[in-house]
Amino acid sequence: MTRTTYRQLQPAERMRIEIWKAEKVSLRAMARRLGRAPSTLTRELARNAQDSAGSYDAMVGQTLRARRRAASRPAAKLAPSSVLWGAVREMLAWKWSPQEIAATLKRTYPDDSSRHVSHETIYNAIYAHPKGELRRELIACLRQGHGKRLPRSRGTDRRGQIPEMVSIHVRPPEIEDRLMPGHWEGDLIKGAGNKSAVAVLVERMSRAVLLAKMPDSTAASALQAFTTKLQSLVAPLRQSMTYDQGREMSRHADLTAATGVRVYFCDPHSPWQRGTCENTNGLLRQYMPKGTDLSVYSQQKLDAIADSLNTRPRQTLGWRSPLQVLAEILVNPQEPSPVH
Repeated sequence: MTRTTYRQLQPAERMRIEIWKAEKVSLRAMARRLGRAPSTLTRELARNAQDSAGSYDAMVGQTLRARRRAASRPAAKLAPSSVLWGAVREMLAWKWSPQEIAATLKRTYPDDSSRHVSHETIYNAIYAHPKGELRRELIACLRQGHGKRLPRSRGTDRRGQIPEMVSIHVRPPEIEDRLMPGHWEGDLIKGAGNKSAVAVLVERMSRAVLLAKMPDSTAASALQAFTTKLQSLVAPLRQSMTYDQGREMSRHADLTAATGVRVYFCDPHSPWQRGTCENTNGLLRQYMPKGTDLSVYSQQKLDAIADSLNTRPRQTLGWRSPLQVLAEILVNPQEPSPVH
């Protein structure tokens, strides 16, 4: 028996539903044209109808879908406002270690798993805290009081590892859901023999692309290239960047200090965690084929390539271009653009 995998309605499909509904196309005819079950469209119209007459707006439908998805995510066990985090902070103030706290909670509430938390979760909650007075107070409560989390694999060769990485797994959910603009994915594409490189930035919500020329692929060059491009943006479009664990991003703290952009790092060998950038790199290879010398591309030429991509209509954007989506965001920042 073949197993069917359900796929959420896409923005382009919602646009077609809106057009066909205005043209009085029947629900079953719409379903046939989209290759969808009629029940899928029935649920969509029931959830997102604008009034009792059943009028439908694709942009509103996509926005409501994004809000429902965000609301369905469970709150983190050690969310700053949770009772459990308050209890953990109190015990940290008593100079208890995370292991002692975890063991005490489990022993005190053996039948209530909602009050159990592992010592690793406690450590992550402390070190994922934004830099500031509260973070310093929490770290000072720890027995060793290190300003950064030390790796558990003591004694192994850690040369070349990136200091103070913040994992993608503590990235806020609104970044994952593409609800707000200003969250980027970054990468380098390299030329023949890895002797030339171009810095790539892709905005997750609009798929807008920025390219920067680099003399080499060192950390200093990456810092300069990404800083220059990010500083050219208005402040609301400078929120975060997700990157792999390439050593060229070892100066991420300097990048954050210069631009205000917080950097999150993917797991090793997990390119799907930056899927938007990976897909964009495939588009860029139409302009800069693999195995070519990228040093021949001037910054002016790279900007022209980015402009070409940013003005192309995208199916995932309901056949709008990234620049059109960004323009809509800047004009109406309170109304999320319907993208998926």
